[in-house]
Amino acid sequence: MKIPKRLAPLLEEGLIDEVVGQLMSGKEATVYVVRSGDSTRCAKVYKDAKQRSFRQAASYRDGRKVKNSRQARAMEKGTRYGRQMQEASWQNAEVDALFRLANAGVRVPQPYICTDGVLLMELVVDALGDVAPRLNDVDLTESRALELHALLLNQVVRMLCAGVIHGDLSEYNILLAADGPVIIDLPQAVDAAGNNDAASMLKRDVDNLAAYFGRFAPQLLTASYGAEIWTLFEAGRLHVDAELTGRIEVDARPVDLDGVLQEIEATRLEEDERLRRQQELSSG
Repeated sequence: MKIPKRLAPLLEEGLIDEVVGQLMSGKEATVYVVRSGDSTRCAKVYKDAKQRSFRQAASYRDGRKVKNSRQARAMEKGTRYGRQMQEASWQNAEVDALFRLANAGVRVPQPYICTDGVLLMELVVDALGDVAPRLNDVDLTESRALELHALLLNQVVRMLCAGVIHGDLSEYNILLAADGPVIIDLPQAVDAAGNNDAASMLKRDVDNLAAYFGRFAPQLLTASYGAEIWTLFEAGRLHVDAELTGRIEVDARPVDLDGVLQEIEATRLEEDERLRRQQELSSG
């Protein structure tokens, strides 16, 4: 096959020995099967921004750090340099997330190297050694759906314990490998502590899982795993072996309205007193 332009430098530098063929083409990248020595791997070639159909929504970029203020200003103004930095940030987010999650024991493809818009990583395979199918392409029984849902909820929890939220999790970016599900496609991954939309993204990821597996196990459709996970996380009680119930305790106690109003009034009086003293000091 014709060697893709972005892969030519990797061949020249000996990082890969052969491009076997194209695996798939998605909204932000084209993935190729490549050979490196005795190993078969995949190379994810990121598309240029004008070729991508996936838009880098501001909500995903919220909380991402850049190297210096010049880069931040350029990205904010949308200059050519800023767009280049934004592209680099988008690609680096996936690489950083993959290394971070792999080290935390999350089931993601093992990353090897990222250079010039190409991410070289593990090729996920099934029991026969063929490329693992997407979850969406697999028929499930109710019991298998419940099993996989539980496994993936644990992966979501492990990700959150590592400070990462996928942000676009669905049956389309989960591969069913020989030893269980593997989560892929993480360029939009967000930092759980630094992103203002982290809670809603986490809940959306979990709801997407419930909606898919709920086709086979309808009881999952009424569960509230996303809210439960986030509640535990905010309370500092989330850990990788947390037992989830799909329910959250709702505080049904009546609001002490009089007490709230008294606190507001006390705060107002304190502020008035502070301003009065400040005025006396400045006038004296």
